Amino acid sequence: MQNWKKLGLIYCPDGKSDWMKTHAMMPVIDNPLNDKARIYFSSRDERGRSQGAFIEIDLNDPFRILKISDTPVLKLGNLGAFDDAGIMPTCIVNLDNKKYLYYNGWTLGKNVPFFSFNGAAVSRDGGKTFDKLSKGPAVLYSNDADPYSTFAPFVIEERGKWKIWYVSLIKWVEENGSLKHYYNIRYAESDDGINWKREGKVCIDFKNKYEYAIARPFVLKENGKYKMWYSFRESEKNRTYRIGYAESSDGKNWERMDEEINLSVSERGWDSEMIEYSYLYDFKGKRYMLYNGNSYGKTGIGLAVLE
Repeated sequence: MQNWKKLGLIYCPDGKSDWMKTHAMMPVIDNPLNDKARIYFSSRDERGRSQGAFIEIDLNDPFRILKISDTPVLKLGNLGAFDDAGIMPTCIVNLDNKKYLYYNGWTLGKNVPFFSFNGAAVSRDGGKTFDKLSKGPAVLYSNDADPYSTFAPFVIEERGKWKIWYVSLIKWVEENGSLKHYYNIRYAESDDGINWKREGKVCIDFKNKYEYAIARPFVLKENGKYKMWYSFRESEKNRTYRIGYAESSDGKNWERMDEEINLSVSERGWDSEMIEYSYLYDFKGKRYMLYNGNSYGKTGIGLAVLE
């Protein structure tokens, strides 16, 4: 059993910045090599458009904010581009003195509310600046395996083989006069981290008639076993996101073990309605989890520690 102890709220935008008005959605921590770390996330402006932002924290006192980005890390694409309505960092990979930042690119639709596909940006100066690798969705784009939308790529490089777990939207359904999206988590491999061989391999699928959204995978390999934390909704009792857990021997075929997670909503406050979008890191022998609470990150980023 994973007993997670909540430590509190780390950060929520104060609303004073025009481009970082609300939300600190889907946190991504850069692998801490010392006592400082950078947490990337997406924040929204007054029009609801998201762009990449960051905070820097002291890992010895993670509630001490050392720096807040004053300009977007990743800016919106040109009008008509796949990322003209929103950009959302979802994963970072450090390799060969480069930082690869994977992200969602959003654009608005007419028959459906939105489309999302994925790009990557690279930093060669230690994370000071990032350059998009393409104006289009170079990483995950529409194809026969994923025709509608893809989200939240999580990537690791393992002995020259790149592996990705990502969310694929499988259908839109009209229910009670509105559109409902269904998505699950899938897997693919690559030789370069950009061009992926996708065969529609489903890793985490719906376990009952209530579930319709399985989101934001985070994966690590430990003692020869792959471990994944993700978000899922809904259940017979809960209509909002909760955090789930699964294990795999090969990274492709997974056993859901949601009951292993002892972490739920609080009785009151910023994470009293939902918890979601977890991202883990280890520091000085302890394992920590960054996560979002109510309204998909509108109330900020919180921290929990594994007891």
